[in-house]
Amino acid sequence: MKFLSYLSIGTLFGIVMTKSQAISWYRIYEMFRFDSFHMYGIIGSAVILGVISVALIKQFQLKSTEGTPITFTPKNRSVARYLIGGIIFGLGWAMTGACPGPLYTIVGNGYGVFLVVLLSALVGTFTYGVLRKRLPH
Repeated sequence: MKFLSYLSIGTLFGIVMTKSQAISWYRIYEMFRFDSFHMYGIIGSAVILGVISVALIKQFQLKSTEGTPITFTPKNRSVARYLIGGIIFGLGWAMTGACPGPLYTIVGNGYGVFLVVLLSALVGTFTYGVLRKRLPH
């Protein structure tokens, strides 16, 4: 049953990403050239929704589906780590024309060449997991 709920949410996410054109390399190209507000509007809406969601979770002390309290731990506010991470993320996004979020949606829409990007993202994530303890945080 849990699998079906994840599949449904993933399918809905894919439809929303496709219909909003968030998976379009052309829209991403426009964003990086500052030619269009389209992607900034999508990203800005997601940030606002995230801020509202976190505020509601904190205010009403909501619990997870397992019944455990949802907590937020303060993060180290080192500017360097965010700049370096943002540059790496942005370069990868600009080079591939795809944000990691909708990679599965892009592959599902029939762009098989993005399997290389998806595999690279998974290898990068695995490598980070292996090296995490040795990296500065």
